[in-house]
Amino acid sequence: MIVLVVLEAVGLMLLGLLVVGLLRSHADILRRLHELGVGLEPSPSGASRSSVSALGIASERADVAAHDIAGVTPRGEAVAIGLIGAPGRAVVAFLSSGCLTCETFWRAFARPDRLRLAHDTRVVVVTKGPDAESVSAVAALAPQDLAVVMSTQVWESYDVPGSPYFVLVDGPSGRVVGEGTSTTWEQVRNLMGQADDDASAAASRRRRSRENDRDRREVVDAELLAAGIGPGHPSLFAFPDREPEGTAQPEP
Repeated sequence: MIVLVVLEAVGLMLLGLLVVGLLRSHADILRRLHELGVGLEPSPSGASRSSVSALGIASERADVAAHDIAGVTPRGEAVAIGLIGAPGRAVVAFLSSGCLTCETFWRAFARPDRLRLAHDTRVVVVTKGPDAESVSAVAALAPQDLAVVMSTQVWESYDVPGSPYFVLVDGPSGRVVGEGTSTTWEQVRNLMGQADDDASAAASRRRRSRENDRDRREVVDAELLAAGIGPGHPSLFAFPDREPEGTAQPEP
């Protein structure tokens, strides 16, 4: 009887150690996946990862250089789409065929008349390349008139953490003006509006900074003129660290 009790206690202890080990391994796996951005699932509010905030919200990656897109279509044809220097803007949607949230956007893009985009804004969908994505699945999901490019390199160049993910590119400046993740197209549209507001605010700050610099220069010029120092005055060309001419040098 005592032997059975001891064996049962040992068995329970080993089972407890096994459970603790599994929980610890599970936590480590989740933490590593989170760090890598794998399986990124956006919240209903449209918030995104800490290093990149939602479209239009200032972040470490705000106003970075965009990249042109090149890859293959789901039909295997080589394709290149120029974004830098192009008129208007482009919403680059990074989707996959196996992402449940992405299905919402595949369906939305099948009805371009309901996207309510400005006439100078286009949508380009980028999936990973044929080496990491099912070509037949993407072909089945891609609407006929939608620009769909398969390219893992484009994902890497934009440092995409997972799908769905959206990057708003301003063609004339060749800059990324917003990026992030959302669960619905309406959220993406709202975030694009935030990007416009942020761009306007940034332009206003730059304009005020230039105006302040001009005002400071005008104040300095006025003070110099009041002191009798105008353009070409000798004091403006003096070098304080030089010895005046004719000054005797000390004996060594």
